[in-house]
Amino acid sequence: MIYVHYLEQSRALRVVWLLEALELEYEIVHYSRDPKTWGAPESLKAVHPLGKSPMIVDGEQTIAESGAIIEYLIDTYDHQHRFRPESGQALLDYRYWLHAAEGSFMMWLVMRLIFIKSREKLPFLLRPLIGSFLNKMDQIVIEPRVSTFLRYIDDTLAQRSWFAGEKLSGADFQMHLVLQLADMRADLSVYPNIQRYNQQVAQLASYQQALQKIPS
Repeated sequence: MIYVHYLEQSRALRVVWLLEALELEYEIVHYSRDPKTWGAPESLKAVHPLGKSPMIVDGEQTIAESGAIIEYLIDTYDHQHRFRPESGQALLDYRYWLHAAEGSFMMWLVMRLIFIKSREKLPFLLRPLIGSFLNKMDQIVIEPRVSTFLRYIDDTLAQRSWFAGEKLSGADFQMHLVLQLADMRADLSVYPNIQRYNQQVAQLASYQQALQKIPS
């Protein structure tokens, strides 16, 4: 049995989706965030010192980090080689997008979220001054990087159905969550290929099943 240690409002949906696609048996262990720090509770840190989520336990293996989990599950259980290209450009694209999701793009979306939350928590009298500074920093630092990456993604998806070619792969399980978060924190109306891609994922039976399984 594979156990998915699922911290609320984390990135664990991508792992549940992959488990559904692989048709594996698993159990979700749900954790609530610490109300003061919004971090992991001590019970999750007992499983992994950093309290990472997603995290899976499969027998004696405890694996954290989305990309590492996706690679482990595909390498271990995808015996039909459905979700990992075997060679060529598709394999290079698979590896690139699997790591670019967190290494190149997610940090800017998280930083934007931090700016948004910071503005919300500012004392009323400080909002005009500090809020204006945070908005300016978003425009100068975050927005150029987010828009550049979104254009690159849109151009990529104009040439192929999925991130690694014409077949769903581990790269999609990793990247789709990035695009979901981008849809919450950026205007995707000018990126038709990203919109098409998101609709395409939403129609997959494995994705719909994952949404039904995750804790509310």
